Amino acid sequence: MSFYINNTNPNRPGPINGNGMNGICEKILIETTKVFDACRCATTEPGLLLPVTGFSPADPVLPLTFVSAETTVGIDPTVTDLVVDRLDTCPNYANVSFSVQIPVTVTYRDANGVLGTATSTVTVQKAVVLFVPQPALSPVNVGVTALFSSRIGTFVSPDSFNVTGCIQIIVKVTSQVDVLVPSYGYPCLPPCQAVPAQTCPGLQDLPIYPTATAGGEIPRVTPTSPTI
Repeated sequence: MSFYINNTNPNRPGPINGNGMNGICEKILIETTKVFDACRCATTEPGLLLPVTGFSPADPVLPLTFVSAETTVGIDPTVTDLVVDRLDTCPNYANVSFSVQIPVTVTYRDANGVLGTATSTVTVQKAVVLFVPQPALSPVNVGVTALFSSRIGTFVSPDSFNVTGCIQIIVKVTSQVDVLVPSYGYPCLPPCQAVPAQTCPGLQDLPIYPTATAGGEIPRVTPTSPTI
């Protein structure tokens, strides 16, 4: 069983049926990332030169035949030269410009037909108009997600490929904030399916989530004059 497998308990995530106000039991304060604005752009760029290093296996037999180039998994793109230039006529908006360096893994076959990989980078400059909130104690961040993909390319001796690639970039203006939201309370966690039963002495009687419900009486504190 899970939230969605053989589970009819109403206290679970999923679509809302009927009046969505039914069941709201508290207001909770959560720490989260608020997205103030975001945009996505996708372009196809011909004639990109990809110098490659880190051949695996080493010393491939030239010439190489291009197979593909994809964003390297597990390595984030690097953002540099970030400039937020607010518009004089619209102070809450800004020209956001930056350079993003996308790590790329190139796959090829050498002259003997041996499949191999090498590493490279693609650097892109972008300028977009976004809503950027006014400065506050909680800093505003501009985050960039970038993906690269290519299936068209030729080998340029001795260590480069000339490719046509698709570049997708997502830009977000965010901030870490505390937000007060209505809540249905904690979910009902169903037992996992196909897991042998195990006993946990001292733990089986504990609730899954802590309880912190304030009572009807709210303590009042009388302010005192500071001691000098």
